[in-house]
Formats: sequence, structure tokens, C-alpha cells
Amino acid sequence: MSVVDKIKVSIAGGSGYAGGELLRLLLSHPRAEIAQVSSESQTGKFVFKAHPNLRKRAQLQFSSLKELRPCDVLFLCLPHGQAMERIAEFKKIAPRIVDLSADFRLNRESEYREWYHKPHACPELLRDFVYGIPELHREEMKGARFVSSAGCNATVTILGLYPFFKRRLLETDKTVVEVKVGSSEGGNSPGPSSHHPERSGAVRSFMPTGHRHCAEIIQELGSGEPIQVHFSVTSIEMVRGALATCHLFLKEKLEEKDIWKLYREAYGKEPFIRIVKESDGIHRYPEPKLLAGTNYCDIGFVKDEKSNRVVVISAIDNLVKGAAGQAVQAFNIMHGFDETEGLEFPGLHPI
Repeated sequence: MSVVDKIKVSIAGGSGYAGGELLRLLLSHPRAEIAQVSSESQTGKFVFKAHPNLRKRAQLQFSSLKELRPCDVLFLCLPHGQAMERIAEFKKIAPRIVDLSADFRLNRESEYREWYHKPHACPELLRDFVYGIPELHREEMKGARFVSSAGCNATVTILGLYPFFKRRLLETDKTVVEVKVGSSEGGNSPGPSSHHPERSGAVRSFMPTGHRHCAEIIQELGSGEPIQVHFSVTSIEMVRGALATCHLFLKEKLEEKDIWKLYREAYGKEPFIRIVKESDGIHRYPEPKLLAGTNYCDIGFVKDEKSNRVVVISAIDNLVKGAAGQAVQAFNIMHGFDETEGLEFPGLHPI
């Protein structure tokens, strides 16, 4: 593909961690040409000032939002609340938009009000955005104009539990999920909770209840039916990654081979889902450390032989499969490209 044939993309809000990862991935994407990257705080500076890993990989300088020119696809990596306030402006810049913020993830304005405690700026557009987990919404993404990338904690939880909820094999009001997350989930703006003496070594209950990503989980796993997911998030000593430990309770007895079959049927052809369940060794179950920089979601499970409980363990890199990588995967699907283009990195070991 020649430079003329490449898709011209720009990134609005490219100085944060998710924006930096998106820039890293798109620089190596054979179908993408990066036109501009914006940052209000870094305007005029080279992008490698914010993302030193990109030295000698990019000579782009940050623009301001008002300097963004028309392009084919605009990726929005802005703080929550900003995309919906300026969406009319962004739609004039690009015919296709992939939003990495939370602004367009929920289908209903009433749900947005309940979880975000404020009205939505343009509720009439909520249904125009396809929810951004490709494994659930691939067909809707094909040819779509607008995609809203899913939250990282929602992604790791939904992918782990989806096969059970899809078949309604579990008691839908008893699922318990605890997600352990790294510090990069909090973004790159410093504060008391990220100050090194306070953050280092911490195992901190971040949101025992009421986490906003729970709204996405209920929306996607419920499929319009009432369900309950008892969801908590804990910050741990880790930079990248999210590990969900999900306790679900079966309606009827399933053997381990039945659960294997369930996951194979759901994800057997998925390029970025791996079922990880070994009988021995230290890597028997998913581990976020091994996924750093990759677009994979690893899923494992254990059946409790003394009850109807199944423990599902799923892991991702919160900045890739939980943000930038998922957005690039959607970009590929929207344009009919191979889903794995630009996302082939397998991770590192040891790391």
C-alpha cells in the first residue's frame, strides 16, 4: 500500500498514557499515516518529550485541538467529558471517530446520569456509537462511523464472563468480580494517591462498590435483561495490567470439559483471546505481567468441585487491550483490514 492509499489518522489528546500507546501502535501500522497529534499542555513540543520510548520513531510535534485539520479517522484520547462537549466539532474534522473516553459507552442517557452523576451533553448520539469490544460487536463495527472503546476493567471482566452470560448458564444475580489494577490506570496526572511514598507497596481498595465500569458490564452482559454484578477494584504494586477474579455460580452442574467447550465455541477463532489453564508450572493461569504491550486477553478458570462455583481469571494490559490496542483493532475492522495488523507484538518474557 502506497502512502497515498494509507488512512490518514489524527489523535486528539495524545500526551497521556493511552494516547502514547495509540501513537506507538499506529507508527508501526502498515495502513495508517499519522497526520497530527494534539496536546494542550505540550503544544509545539516533540511527541517524544511526553513519550521517550518513541525517540527516533517519531518527529511529530504536538498541535493544539484548534489546529487539527481534516483527516480520515480521528482518535479521541481526551479526559472524560470533553469528547461529548466537542463532538460536533470533531465530526467536521473526520468522517470516522474512535473515542477512548467513557462519553459514549452507555446506550441510555438515564444510565449515564445514574453512574456519572451528571446529564449527557448529547444523548441523541449515544446510539450512534458501537460499543468497542470487537469480540462482541464485530459485525456492527464493520463499516461503522463511530466506535466507543470499552473501559479497561469492563473489558477484562466482560471477556471473561461473556460465554456464561450469553448462554445464561449462571445465576445472574450472584456474580462477584474483583479486579486488581496497576497505577497507569489512573493516568499521568500526579496526585496524592500517585505520590511514590503513598503508592509504592500499596494494596488499596480503590472502588469497593460503585465503579463506573460496572455500568458497561451490566449493559453488555445483561443484553437488556436485569442482572447484578458485584464489582470491586483494588490498586496494587503494578504499573500496567488488570487481573479480574470472577466468582460465578452455575444454575446446573457443568463438567470441566463442558466449560472448555463453552470457551472454545465462544473464542476459538478470536485472534486475541487465549485460554490459559495449565496443569503445572508457575504460569498456570493468566498473568498481566506477561501481557505488557500486547493486545491479548488471557482467560483461565477453575471449577469448585464442592459447590456450583466457577472462578474465572482474566488478564489484559489496561493500556492496550483495555484502551489503545482495542481502538486499533476496531480501526482495522471498520476498514476491512486484517484485525491483527499493527497488533502482532507477542509480549516479553522475562520482564
